[in-house]
Amino acid sequence: MAQRVLILGIGNVLWADEGFGVRCVERMADQWAFPENVRLLDGGTQGLYLLPFLEEADVLIVFDAVDYGLEPGTMKIVEGDEVPAFLGAKKMSLHQTGFQDVIATARLMGYCPPDLLLIGCQPEELEDYGGGLRDIVAAQIEPAIKVALDKLAKLQIVPTRGEGDKSLLADKAILRSAYEDGRPSEDEAYRYGDERFLPAEVE
Repeated sequence: MAQRVLILGIGNVLWADEGFGVRCVERMADQWAFPENVRLLDGGTQGLYLLPFLEEADVLIVFDAVDYGLEPGTMKIVEGDEVPAFLGAKKMSLHQTGFQDVIATARLMGYCPPDLLLIGCQPEELEDYGGGLRDIVAAQIEPAIKVALDKLAKLQIVPTRGEGDKSLLADKAILRSAYEDGRPSEDEAYRYGDERFLPAEVE
């Protein structure tokens, strides 16, 4: 029986480089079609709601932005039992704590995928609400996908070129191209609060 593989992107696309993992699975689905035993999932910040997907997987590949304390844009690969520790090493947001808890809960219940691979990228910017990926982080999407494809090749899973199943990805309105291209410029949108509630300038 073919191994069931879950390729999961986690993170919050609203906070700049936090969206790295989600953008990776989005790009994979644009470029590759996989056999039925491989699922691509935008996990976002869903936390424990991801448990049913883990229960159905033998292999888990995770894309995520993780603060390793390295230079921005540095990619780091972690496998096996080290994955939960790296997800919780330096928490950047609630989603990391949540996914660390997901893995711990899945293990406690006896259905955590035995084969774990974390493909992480060091973020550059996390404070730009509504912003997109920084160039140095976006440049790691293709290398990260190659790592995932190499892992699949070891499992004798070979995808075909072309658009894949996007049923478990985000709505088209927040896909990277629509989200980043549709963002108003700083001249068009004031980003520093509602002027009606800002302190009046003292003359």
